Amino acid sequence: MKIINLALHPTNDRRYLVSALLFVFVFLISSCTKENPGGGGGTGGGGTGGGGGNGNLSERIILDTSYGTDTKQKMDIYLPAGRNSSTKLIVMIHGGAWYGGDKNDYNYMKNLLRAKWPGVAIANINYRLASNAANIHHTEIMNDIIAAVNFMANNKTAFAISDTMAMIGESAGGHLALLYTYAFNTNNYVRAVSDMYGPAQINDWSWYNTYNIFLGQSVGDVLTIYTGSPWTTATTPLYESVSPIVRVNAQSKPTIIFHGTLDLLVPLYQSQALNAKLNTLAVPHQYHEYFLDGHGFNPTNQNDCANKTVAFFQQYLQ
Repeated sequence: MKIINLALHPTNDRRYLVSALLFVFVFLISSCTKENPGGGGGTGGGGTGGGGGNGNLSERIILDTSYGTDTKQKMDIYLPAGRNSSTKLIVMIHGGAWYGGDKNDYNYMKNLLRAKWPGVAIANINYRLASNAANIHHTEIMNDIIAAVNFMANNKTAFAISDTMAMIGESAGGHLALLYTYAFNTNNYVRAVSDMYGPAQINDWSWYNTYNIFLGQSVGDVLTIYTGSPWTTATTPLYESVSPIVRVNAQSKPTIIFHGTLDLLVPLYQSQALNAKLNTLAVPHQYHEYFLDGHGFNPTNQNDCANKTVAFFQQYLQ
């Protein structure tokens, strides 16, 4: 903000002083924007907003904005220049086997999406991580995603964007993005979803019972931390309820799926099975395999994934 120096001449009377002070007050008020709703976090680089009405706003980046009281309930918000009430939003969900990871891990894809779609807004979110000690499991994690989505929708006017959203996630974040879109999208904010090698079938015994050298434990150990319940006949309905392939139906939102053929953490056949079910249900979708790529794509495939995701979102975010 520019500092205006109003040097008063000694002969000016008090009416001039009052007018000058009123001018400064009006200037300060008009320089403020409505983009920072109460409870938001700090403001990072990339501008501070301002600059006229809708369509003339400058880029704004707001880092570590709180959408809840827990230290993990924060997000980074990227608001593009020239945004208005029609500006679409992408919500990003990081991976990390539900009990690890951070939003910063997904910055590589955030940067690609912003470069390929400069006019989109992005919310890259953190969420409480699964922990037996803290009693954080599936329900708490999904409540965080719901809260983050609602925070952006409820503050759309303040941020000068729309509440029309897409969702993208990688690995466990891909699973959460699918599950939210298929089972928790009650307000219809999310119109399309991009899944990067996310587990689609949590009630998959053959996968659940496997020891994974990269995890250093069985997949079942990871999933019991996520769900908070061991695998037994009694908990089978729980494991089915958190499986996107079980929750998808003919009314589900358009879905684009990416998976590497050498993924050693999340089995390729789960994405193939989800693709087959989407075909059967006639849900608009795309499916892409990257030959000889693994869990986390090489730069060429990352770029291709971003290109295809942006094109898909632009098609369905109307």
